[in-house]
Amino acid sequence: QVQLVESGGGSVQAGGSLRVSCTASGYTAYMGWFRQAPGKEREGVAVIATGGRNTYYADSVKGRFTISQDTAKNTVYLQLNSLKPEDTAMYYCAARNQYCDRWYGPLDAKSCYYWGQGTQVTVSS
Repeated sequence: QVQLVESGGGSVQAGGSLRVSCTASGYTAYMGWFRQAPGKEREGVAVIATGGRNTYYADSVKGRFTISQDTAKNTVYLQLNSLKPEDTAMYYCAARNQYCDRWYGPLDAKSCYYWGQGTQVTVSS
């Protein structure tokens, strides 16, 4: 079992920036961020393969969000720039659950991940 501790998030006006971070208690092959807005399904935002060789972004955030990793600290960061009101959601840190076979790709919320408790990001217009 991998425990995840999230920090960051908050409220900002449209066009502003935020950073969220997440530290895992152990090694995991993929770490990243998903989000869920009220009444909507959880969706992948950005995921990074450990070592940083591959990153994956939702089309809606490409060019605005950047995911990075400090492997020594098992920590992943998500820099959110040029925020829009539609980015408002609960953001969940995710870490690949290697003991589960269900894998539909890094940005698919149905894939096996450990989940953090979530941190709220609110963007006002």
